Amino acid sequence: MVMMNNQSNGQINLAAGTLITGKWNKNQYKIKSLLGNGANGTVYLALSKNGEIALKLSKDSTNITNEVNVLKKITRVQGSFLGPSFIDVDDYIDPYTKESYYFYVMEYVNGVSLPQFIDRNGMEWSSIFIIQLLSLLSKLHDKGYIFGDLKTDNLLVTKEPYKIQWIDFGGVTQMGRAVKEFTEFFDRGYWGLGSRKAEVSYDLFSVSMIFIHLHSKKQFLKNGQGIKQIEQVIYQTPSLKPYKEFLLKGLEGKYTSAEQMKRDLLMHEQKITKRNHQMNKVPKTPNAKTPSVTRSGQSATRTQVKVMQKKKRSHWFETSTIVLLLGLAYALYFYYQL
Repeated sequence: MVMMNNQSNGQINLAAGTLITGKWNKNQYKIKSLLGNGANGTVYLALSKNGEIALKLSKDSTNITNEVNVLKKITRVQGSFLGPSFIDVDDYIDPYTKESYYFYVMEYVNGVSLPQFIDRNGMEWSSIFIIQLLSLLSKLHDKGYIFGDLKTDNLLVTKEPYKIQWIDFGGVTQMGRAVKEFTEFFDRGYWGLGSRKAEVSYDLFSVSMIFIHLHSKKQFLKNGQGIKQIEQVIYQTPSLKPYKEFLLKGLEGKYTSAEQMKRDLLMHEQKITKRNHQMNKVPKTPNAKTPSVTRSGQSATRTQVKVMQKKKRSHWFETSTIVLLLGLAYALYFYYQL
């Protein structure tokens, strides 16, 4: 369940085929399909003269202006690395209702949602994309902004090479100010674990909740127990238990930077991989003497031993394959990202 901090979702409904003509720049965009809806506007996939683009419409010119300013600054400093490239901004007047709207156009990021990618490709990718996300946040924080409305819905995975990409900059807030847009499950204020002041630890709390959401595959309402409720979910989710210390530090605001949180997660991954490797080593032949058996039972015993050895080899092969795949995934990540 996704919960916004406003009563109205601000959705603007446009049919496929609607032609958007900018009042001032006269550029035209043909609506293809809905991409998403937020507190301050609606994002559509549209077709321009240069191909597919993402177009965000809103009834509030201030929100559009603020988002465009942030997007321009990010694009100017980091190229298109931190976010989609900015293309156009203009007004739109509905030819039938004469109602005024405000919109901006940005590069269309072609990808799948983060949860969908994890479901298809395996949970081992979750840590890789969280590390990528922390790298992006580190650069954004260095520019004096936090993402604010950080959640799984605002994260896409692009096609090969697989990279995390965030969308919808409606929640991006200058540090020191009040967070202007949030989703309650990923918001520390909702859980009573901090203020809604725009600071590094606010984003890092959201990162922890994204990690929890990916592994537990659910969002849940608070029951008044605060962090104890979240802690219980961690304990009840086998794949989350090895990350308990890492997650609690993020939830409690103990990381001072995204880089610090990233280094900690990398160390956790190394420990977990090493521990799994040691636990699944093929055991040596025991020194204890094998109990004597009758001649009639020797054949059955040999068969049982062979079956057990085959199962052990199979289990070792599966474990080794998983470790190798995880290592390959990390190698690809570091090659393309760091």
